[in-house]
Amino acid sequence: MLDPERYYYRRLFTDAVRAVDLAATLPGVDATRIVVAGASQGGGIAQAVAGLHPGVRAALIDVPFLTQFRRATEITDSHPYAEISVFCATNRDRIEQVFRTLGYFDGVYFAARATAPALYSVGLMDDVCPPSTVFAAYNHYAGPKRIQVWPYNRHEGGGTFQAPVQLPWLRDQLA
Repeated sequence: MLDPERYYYRRLFTDAVRAVDLAATLPGVDATRIVVAGASQGGGIAQAVAGLHPGVRAALIDVPFLTQFRRATEITDSHPYAEISVFCATNRDRIEQVFRTLGYFDGVYFAARATAPALYSVGLMDDVCPPSTVFAAYNHYAGPKRIQVWPYNRHEGGGTFQAPVQLPWLRDQLA
């Protein structure tokens, strides 16, 4: 977390973008209809790839982690954000350095670059990825977007109820 050049998510986001490149070359894959999808950490990665890869046709971004790091660490003590808080508590002299590095990987900035249509989901009682962090990314998302709000759910968001929302939305996007 102290060096953006060596931070884990730099490599992970790069690998995810390269995976889309590879998928587009595979036999039987229509490169014009590639969708990225994920929940929690996967949602944060899908959000980053949607912002980094111009070939993404649509994005399913459920309860995304990796967004609004500082705010998240200030309002929840749940993991995985708690790991950042613990590090900052024991490395008080490096707090600004930590958040400067994390700023390079904040989903809000990837969302602002994305142009593919996106369907987000959020659980309003989520203490793992606080709703305000999800809404921050959603509000910055540059492409067409929709959000499915699950008022009484936590980090599971819509759970098995999310797919019946996603499938018709995807059908419309890929038609």
